[in-house]
Amino acid sequence: MSDLQQPSRARILVADDEPLYLKTTGALLRKAGYDCECVADADAAIAALRKGSFDLILSDLNMPGNLRLELLHEGRGGWPDVPVIVITGVPSLPTAIESLRLGITDYLLKPVRYEDLLTSIQKALASRSGKAIGAATHDPGPELPSDSRYPEIIGSSPAIQRLFDILDRVCQTDANVLITGESGTGKEVIARTIHQHSSRRDHPFCIIDCTAIPESLFESVLFGHVKGSFTGAVKDQAGLLAGCHHGTAFFDEIGELPLPLQAKLLRVVQEQTFTPVGKLTSEHLETRFVCATNRDLAAEISAGRFRQDLFYRLAVIPIELPPLRERGDDAVLLAQHFLKQLQPASARVTGFSEGALSRLRQYSWPGNVRELRNVVERSLAFARSTLVEESDLSESVRACPSVPVSEPTSPAGGSRDDALDDAERRYLESLLQTHGGNVSKAAQQAGVSRQGMYKMLNKHGIAAAEFRD
Repeated sequence: MSDLQQPSRARILVADDEPLYLKTTGALLRKAGYDCECVADADAAIAALRKGSFDLILSDLNMPGNLRLELLHEGRGGWPDVPVIVITGVPSLPTAIESLRLGITDYLLKPVRYEDLLTSIQKALASRSGKAIGAATHDPGPELPSDSRYPEIIGSSPAIQRLFDILDRVCQTDANVLITGESGTGKEVIARTIHQHSSRRDHPFCIIDCTAIPESLFESVLFGHVKGSFTGAVKDQAGLLAGCHHGTAFFDEIGELPLPLQAKLLRVVQEQTFTPVGKLTSEHLETRFVCATNRDLAAEISAGRFRQDLFYRLAVIPIELPPLRERGDDAVLLAQHFLKQLQPASARVTGFSEGALSRLRQYSWPGNVRELRNVVERSLAFARSTLVEESDLSESVRACPSVPVSEPTSPAGGSRDDALDDAERRYLESLLQTHGGNVSKAAQQAGVSRQGMYKMLNKHGIAAAEFRD
């Protein structure tokens, strides 16, 4: 495997009491380029979490020490930012509901296809790494300007200044908000910012991932259920909405919600009440709804895939996030932030060379902030001096035609949008060429989900099969 194909060395904790599964899964993930620590029970997993840092937890349900989901409960409580993927050979409705309620990233059933497992892992890692416009978890230093009102957002471009002005007004209201924008632009960060700067800041911020809840479990997970309402319901269980009372309910990927569930959500938004499964009376809910999607909901409404009445209830205040290519030198500011964030204080790399900075400015960033973080992380791994050189950047950044964001193309050369589309198409073709048509690897390098990669390929009419040997 060439250096251009190596994924970042994310650390994965694998917990399972089946020795053969543990051995083979660990070997496959290491072959894919991940660092793995394998343990056979929940107690060992918790001990490993306390001793070292991990980027992802891959956990069985039915194993010693986890019969009451102890690993999930302690993992969510002690390490809330580490995504958890559950994989089980003995699924049950109550454990599925409780797992989803605890905020797991995915719920997989054995036997699981290796490609599906890799896709789930890549999506979870991308989601964790891309949650930034950027989110300043470390002091960015004086060279990384951010607005004093919203220090968690790094940027000084006119597009970000306009966003600050919108946030000034939005945070003073309780109106529902719909955040739109391309994948990787930081929609969850903005949702958290709205909550943290609102009058609800002392109440819960609840994330509800519309892609992670199976349609058959939606009502139980969201509304809760009472004892005896279905087979396996041995006790009353509160739903996710109950935990959002007086706070903010953030529905991520709202555009993926199936039509029948949209009708159920509309009733909740309109009446601020919900009814747990098996209960005859409704419960009052006082919450603010903030939703996010990378879909064009107007087009979804025209196609009959999204309810217009729900759209108007949710989009009282619409916010469209700018893609990174429209944010000027913010790409450089974010790259400097990620360089500080991704390496220890004792690291030798101090910045970027002029050639590398020029490439960062000119690149079109189809994967937005998520892709930028991925590129910086890779560059740190390959840097041989105190500066990240142009040669240390990923091949896609070096090879893709430059598209300066500050100068639109001349009329004779076509529109700026045409130039950006052409650059994105060339970038996708370059990724597929590098990885021999492997969509999963191309998506991983770009820092987007496999589904997102297929959407971009379909947009440009590119067939991955044409790049396979």
